[in-house]
Amino acid sequence: MFTLFHHPFCPHSRFIRLIAGEYGLELKLVEERSWERREAFLLLNAAGTTPVLVDDEQPPIPGGAIIAEYIDEAYGAEMGPKRLMPETIAERVEVRRLMAWFNEKFFEEVSHPLVTERIYKRFMSEGNGGGPPSPDVMRAAKANVRYHLAYIGWLAQTRNFLAGDRPTYADLAAAAHLSAIDYLGDVPWSEDDAAKAWYARVKSRPSFRPLLSEWLAGVPASRTYVDLDF
Repeated sequence: MFTLFHHPFCPHSRFIRLIAGEYGLELKLVEERSWERREAFLLLNAAGTTPVLVDDEQPPIPGGAIIAEYIDEAYGAEMGPKRLMPETIAERVEVRRLMAWFNEKFFEEVSHPLVTERIYKRFMSEGNGGGPPSPDVMRAAKANVRYHLAYIGWLAQTRNFLAGDRPTYADLAAAAHLSAIDYLGDVPWSEDDAAKAWYARVKSRPSFRPLLSEWLAGVPASRTYVDLDF
């Protein structure tokens, strides 16, 4: 069993939980409020960010992209056709490009500001940056999600999945970030049918079920969040 230090609405943590679900890896989940800067957690990851995977046989593994590579290197070959990284160099480059797009660009422009403003700030002290959400930050993030959704739609129209013919890390990364803001009702699904249809397919996978079952007290999920045929 692995231990994953995570936050339920951290998109990078959700990415790793989806990977673990696809690969059949059992995770012990430990919720971490990274803004509290716990000394014990900083010893695991000096950057103070989630997720961090702890495997008793390895040093702590920090960060979604690094954990994803570790899992693929350690267990991917055993998965055969269900491996989430392709075999050829060109295909792997494309998967990594899209992983970076969502884990870095989408995170910076959309999921991080929305999750921070609407969820994290509810639990932060004033000294840690808590307080009412910023309308300007949320307005900008909601505008940004539209062009990202259009890009997902274009990929979904030209390929079976985002990076090619079968599911990969690229699909899980995109779906993880979208799921966090879909909970909040901040994805304009009506604007792109191709993106919506792709997300419905990914959301229907068994690995997604634990995410859809989680709720945050005081912040009800949107109508589309748990609906597989939204």
